[in-house]
Amino acid sequence: MALSVVDIYKILPRTNCGDCGYASCLAFASMVVSEKVPLSRCPHLDPETVARYQPELDAQHAAGKWTRRDLAADAHIWARERAASMALEDLPARIGGRLTTENGASVLELPYFNSTVRISADGIRHADGTEAGRWEQVFIYNHIAQGGRREPTGRWKGLQEIPNTVSKIKSMQAHAEAPLRQRFAGRLDELVAAAERIGGERITGGGETADISLRFTPLPRIPVILRFWEGDDEVGLDPEVKLAFDETIPEHLDIESIMFLSEQLTKMLMAPEA
Repeated sequence: MALSVVDIYKILPRTNCGDCGYASCLAFASMVVSEKVPLSRCPHLDPETVARYQPELDAQHAAGKWTRRDLAADAHIWARERAASMALEDLPARIGGRLTTENGASVLELPYFNSTVRISADGIRHADGTEAGRWEQVFIYNHIAQGGRREPTGRWKGLQEIPNTVSKIKSMQAHAEAPLRQRFAGRLDELVAAAERIGGERITGGGETADISLRFTPLPRIPVILRFWEGDDEVGLDPEVKLAFDETIPEHLDIESIMFLSEQLTKMLMAPEA
């Protein structure tokens, strides 16, 4: 049976001296069990006690028992396994990009916003060689696993018009549309400049009625439009922001990936200019 917080607490001096760096022996016991803090951090435990219990703790940590799950790591493993059966050589026809080689191995150069990512058997890196963040990799691996072949049609839909997204409408408003509205209301010139920095372009005509409509191409098969209405104080209309997606997006991304994309776009637009 795995050692619990109570089990570890019982072997500690229970003086709450703080010499381990935590406020109490119970707090230290919790960190030992859930965050893999070594027992030896308690200077008052004799070496024999540490030698007796630490191997058991190490074993249960390795098995994932009682520990706090690393959600990004779990999602990364799952997404990479989903994409593992997809041959890199088949991806350009499915999701776009250009196949090249590096040290004799295949690499897919995939446009990503205004840059590229390099996808290989070893992982996903940005154009400058830095490793993509875990959630970025989850997003791209999920696209690889799900990505259909269909090109965008140019028919746009809000999130509420995409099947099975009802539970995400409030999240979209809270984590993407509302922050953009608050940041750029009355400052549309700054929004346009921020969009251009990440490869966005202003679009006009074609039935667009917003004060500003911006098109982004985060990935070759996944365009996004951001529409911004300034509102009118005299008639009581508040500023409004809406993201719209090509009708083919369910063939290329699952719902969680659509949400990640929306929040990532928001973060990039709101990031201070370098």
